[in-house]
Amino acid sequence: MPESILSWALTEPGVSARPIHATTPDALPTLLGRLDPGMAAFLRESGFRAETGQVVLLPGKSGISAAVMGLGQNTGSPWPYGALPFGLPEGTAWYLGEGCEPEAALLGWMLGAYRFTRHKAPRRKPAQLIPPGGTEQARVLAEATIRARDLINLPAADLGPAELADAARGIAERCGADFEEITGEALAGGFPAIAAVGGGSHRAPRVAVLRWEGAADGPLIALLGKGVCFDTGGLDLKSPDGMKRMKKDMGGAAIILGLAEALMRLHAPVRLLIAIGAVENAISSTAMRPLDVLRTRAGLTVEVGNTDAEGRLVLADLLAFAGEQSPALILDAATLTGAARVALGPDLPALFTNDNAVAAALSAAGDACHDPLWRLPLHEGYASWLDSSAADINNIGSRPMAGSIVAALFLRRFVPEGIRWAHLDVYAWNDIAKPGRPEGGEAMGLRALHAGLMALLPRWAGPRADDPRSPTGSSLA
Repeated sequence: MPESILSWALTEPGVSARPIHATTPDALPTLLGRLDPGMAAFLRESGFRAETGQVVLLPGKSGISAAVMGLGQNTGSPWPYGALPFGLPEGTAWYLGEGCEPEAALLGWMLGAYRFTRHKAPRRKPAQLIPPGGTEQARVLAEATIRARDLINLPAADLGPAELADAARGIAERCGADFEEITGEALAGGFPAIAAVGGGSHRAPRVAVLRWEGAADGPLIALLGKGVCFDTGGLDLKSPDGMKRMKKDMGGAAIILGLAEALMRLHAPVRLLIAIGAVENAISSTAMRPLDVLRTRAGLTVEVGNTDAEGRLVLADLLAFAGEQSPALILDAATLTGAARVALGPDLPALFTNDNAVAAALSAAGDACHDPLWRLPLHEGYASWLDSSAADINNIGSRPMAGSIVAALFLRRFVPEGIRWAHLDVYAWNDIAKPGRPEGGEAMGLRALHAGLMALLPRWAGPRADDPRSPTGSSLA
């Protein structure tokens, strides 16, 4: 958890440390002019061109005296700094020197130092950084991201519905939020679709609810997460390859919990309602079956066209629950569809929303903080693909196309009229290691959502006058 990163990759002022200088190609001549002539000559002759991630160690009288890192044209990005913890010699300590961007550097350093260590000791320790002043937000966002990564990386044997709810309880206790766990008969009566999804597992489903009154007069934001701790596909069983990484099917819940932690620790001027649907989609005699008709909290009936489309059933009950509180915005995150990955690949979460201003703010924030999102349309022409002859709606489309759009249209049916809503369809996993992004669980979109929400909050002045179900949405400006 984040506490270990503080001793793992950070150190305190006062230790013997060396500077890290950072530069773009354009700023390289200026840096060379300020360095000791011998060091500048060494840097020139080493072939350093300030390319992204390029690092040169400068010699001194008693060993290494400094490091110089290239930013390329990636100013403001944390990722060039992400390679430093394990790219610099083990056991060395560093501070930020000329050209480094403190917020980006600290964020990149902490995310690059992360390793999942529950079941395997790392091969080496990272170098350590003296944190620069004025970087509290970067530190909190890094710690929230690390906590989310740890949850996603945990094997399903270690993280079932009860353990996921306990993680939510821990965040509530640390951040001063009220906590409620809904199980048993209360769950079956109040969240019947979630109960149906989790009915096949001996690990009982539950809903974890956090409420935080950060600002008594602030807008209420509802944050919802799909927490399917393992997804076999149910009776519509996944293939072995399709099931391989399904411990990460609770990635949406992890991202939402990380986002909520960041908002609370940074004292966002909001009230929060956080709800996590924690379930396991397993196979047994009590599992839901294809063509079953389920009740939902919203009163709509759903025909189960495929038991492997369970995440949208979990979110359906959560969306109805959140809508009853009349929030200014409902935001959900889920590892919902493979179709989103076919469309956008593993690095770009798909963003769906019924409001243009929300889309613009979240997308702009993602670009600015190097945590990109990509908006896809709520195309009304596909809504009829969810028609059912046996229920109000089917949980899958009738045609094998536009799967992520159809899933978002399904979710939209459970969002009450007049409420802003945004849905993030995420992969929550790094297939390959990159600087700052080790292979494994990833809190994609967390920083974009935080920055986007903080940009939106001052603009909410009252209820909306238009119909948010329009595919083009509205403007809050």
